[in-house]
Amino acid sequence: MRRRFALALACGLLGLAPLAAADPKTDPPAKFEIPYRLTDTKHVMVRAKINGKGPFNLILDTGAPAVFITKGIAKKADVPMTEKGLSAFDKFEIEGGLVVEAAKARVEDLFQLEGMNGMGLAGVELHGVIGYIVLAKYKIQYDFTSDRLVFETQPGFEPPPLVPLENSKNQGGLETLGPMVKMLSALMGIKPNFEVVPRGFVGLEYEEKDDAVIVTRVLPKSPAAMAGFKVGDKIETVKNTDIETGKDLTRALGKAGVGTKLKFQVKRGDQTETLTVELGKGL
Repeated sequence: MRRRFALALACGLLGLAPLAAADPKTDPPAKFEIPYRLTDTKHVMVRAKINGKGPFNLILDTGAPAVFITKGIAKKADVPMTEKGLSAFDKFEIEGGLVVEAAKARVEDLFQLEGMNGMGLAGVELHGVIGYIVLAKYKIQYDFTSDRLVFETQPGFEPPPLVPLENSKNQGGLETLGPMVKMLSALMGIKPNFEVVPRGFVGLEYEEKDDAVIVTRVLPKSPAAMAGFKVGDKIETVKNTDIETGKDLTRALGKAGVGTKLKFQVKRGDQTETLTVELGKGL
């Protein structure tokens, strides 16, 4: 088994006409492995930067028509707020290297998120939702035995346009639920406890091959490059924990924050090397 990682409906009618030749100018599909987390409420959450600010915690919701971000996040990320329609991002980057071109979002304090955040139900503060307007652009592979989702571009495919969003005040009074839950939480003495620990950045890519984790790329000027990692290094241990799969490596790095120093033992040819990495700021 060989898997690659980054630490960075078609239908046809037969007999009507011959298949058209593939457009030689169409770019091949690109795949991105997106780290995700299941919240306590079992929502799929990814992290993203908006206009270079963040990262922010966004849940994937195929039932949502668009990307939604809270007013507070819009202010932090310098996203213009409009009473109707969608606000444009200068840049929208999802952790895992996926940059969404020409991304737009609705700036709105969704009552669902306000309620969840008010009571700390998700176990992490949620800042918005990624919906149809982005998700429809990709083939997405969900595998809850893995720690990553696979997003694959669909060259030449343009999803059906989004129906214009109505004014957010037409929710039948539901928009009042979020502030109400916040008030009830305060009266009940419920205080959400969101532990925010910036994830440490290593700066290498790897693959699983023959029950081993092999470095395939070292990002220039990254903590891994500064520590002396080289392409072809076999990662054997991190913090004296044996590394045999990508999941082993992910677990070993999972709670390591910015500035943490980790000792990696790697096999380089016939030699065993010990490399110390000081984790930097990632996404």
